[in-house]
Amino acid sequence: MTTSLEGKNTGFKELWEVVAQQGVEGFRPMIEWFWNALMRVERSEVLKAEPYERTSERAGYANGFKSKTLQTRIGPMQLQVPQVRGLSFYPQCLEKGSRSEVALKLAVAEMYVQGVTTRRVTKVMEELCGLEVTSAQVSRVAQGLDEQLAQFRGRPLGSYRFVILDARYEKVRVNGSVIDCAVLTAIGINAQGYREILGVSVSLSEAEVHWKSFLSDLQKRGLQGVELFVSDDHSGLKAARMSVYPSVPWQRCQFHLAQNAQAYAPKVTMRLEIAQAMRDIFNAPGHEEARRQVKLAVDRYAKAAPEFAEWLEDNIEEGLTVFSFPRGLWKKLRTSNMLENLNREIRRRTRLANLFPNKESCLRLVTAVLQEIHEDWITGKKYIDLEKIEEQSDLIYRKKVA
Repeated sequence: MTTSLEGKNTGFKELWEVVAQQGVEGFRPMIEWFWNALMRVERSEVLKAEPYERTSERAGYANGFKSKTLQTRIGPMQLQVPQVRGLSFYPQCLEKGSRSEVALKLAVAEMYVQGVTTRRVTKVMEELCGLEVTSAQVSRVAQGLDEQLAQFRGRPLGSYRFVILDARYEKVRVNGSVIDCAVLTAIGINAQGYREILGVSVSLSEAEVHWKSFLSDLQKRGLQGVELFVSDDHSGLKAARMSVYPSVPWQRCQFHLAQNAQAYAPKVTMRLEIAQAMRDIFNAPGHEEARRQVKLAVDRYAKAAPEFAEWLEDNIEEGLTVFSFPRGLWKKLRTSNMLENLNREIRRRTRLANLFPNKESCLRLVTAVLQEIHEDWITGKKYIDLEKIEEQSDLIYRKKVA
């Protein structure tokens, strides 16, 4: 079997005559004809048969055409994409030739993520790319992006052994006023030791009602098997966690706990001394030694810094929960710094926006950034080699499941 454009020279000559008469404007119908012809040839090669040809080599059957409008710099081109039955087929020449359409979608998506208005996106695309796009086209691309991001945020969850919670703030315009909105985020470590972004939302504050709604949504999506929560000591988060997951142990971030201790130094010169006392507690080889260090610190500062000594007795146990887990997990689970690092990456991307026009645009950009990070995490290196740690551990580890 041979396939070619032979026998179609009549149409080709007519197109050349159009170009000769109309100049550059005549190129578009010529390219349309050539592109359609090329796709028909490609279909015949894939089917191993010309239309209506009887041959034992035939791999499938032609099934008509599907209209497609392709936006290009010389204007929209009306293409007839060949369809087949019996096998999967899409013209390679169309995939390679649709770069302007792909570029349009990527550019629109990027601008939309940054909070640029539909009207402004249309104007930018016309000025920079020479592509005339309508507000309806921009809206369709934007809607597709929002649906994809919403699907990521609402995907079903499952069993995650450890969950880290934190929040950061972004400036958002709400009802005509600029306020600092809380971006609530949850990271999970699954049974294989990989990190995942479990959820993200934008709320007016870190009040209990917002954290409770956030955690309840994670629970409804199937979050279970949690053995430890790690977070800062925010009252709203603490109350919400105890309401939604009351039986799961909690590790108060040691980094923030050490920072909080500084506030109880009676004088500036004692801050370094108190910081060292906190490090001695956290770097203890076990729970028993950590408690011994606490007792020593309390006795030492009972008179020199009584407020610190009292605060230490009341709060330190919340930062020692991690000692109940295998030693190899302590460094990874004793702080929420992993989420702090994540927040820095979000900040690097959101600082260009400076001020979001609404909560939706803020959530859109943050979700897009987190989805990229999530995909890198689940396809990259394990965050914790749980099997190796538990094999090497000589501690008795009783799992407490939510």
